[in-house]
Amino acid sequence: MPKTRKSHPPSLKAKVAVEAIKAHKTAAQIAQMFGVHPTQVGGWKKQALAGLPDIFGNGPRADAPAVRYQKDELYKQIGQLKVELDFLKKRAGLID
Repeated sequence: MPKTRKSHPPSLKAKVAVEAIKAHKTAAQIAQMFGVHPTQVGGWKKQALAGLPDIFGNGPRADAPAVRYQKDELYKQIGQLKVELDFLKKRAGLID
């Protein structure tokens, strides 16, 4: 039977990263405390440290790719609805 991957909420990841950045405990102790693998502790710490300049800077936001993707999806929906509307107008005889 295949194992399912465990997904951790962002709030837990943030707590683990903060503990790792504080460096009062080892990665193994933090991992045991939160029930995650020590490798994840180091990875989440690196992600947090890499994202800190964006939080305090005026540069692009970290969620910019997500916003761009959502915008593209909305434009696709608008295009599809426009095509459907034109088709229905043509069927109803409103457009020659």
